[in-house]
Amino acid sequence: MSETITLDLPEPLLESARAVAAQSHRRIEDVLIEWLDRAATDVPVELLSDEQVLACCDLQMEPSQQALLSDLLTRQREGTLTTDERGQLDSLMGIYRRGMVRKAQALKVAVDRGLQPPLS
Repeated sequence: MSETITLDLPEPLLESARAVAAQSHRRIEDVLIEWLDRAATDVPVELLSDEQVLACCDLQMEPSQQALLSDLLTRQREGTLTTDERGQLDSLMGIYRRGMVRKAQALKVAVDRGLQPPLS
């Protein structure tokens, strides 16, 4: 089920969403829904239990996503990506980047809580 809601968004946010939508060949509405969904489901690492923080430290992409990402990066280097594949690559790179940031945040929290030794 969905509901239509009208929002007045700040211009900088709209500009960012338009740029992402254009680059990924998606509708601006889809980009904004993805952003809202991510914001609603990504609990700040600092609020996670020790067990959840440690699990975040070990985050990895799904093997199928990793294989597809590798294939798309190869095709990009070769200059053979289609428009749809470019959108897939952008989406997977976003997943990868968010995962790496979350993993780094979890590592910091784990070290701060004494769950893991600092990296040296």
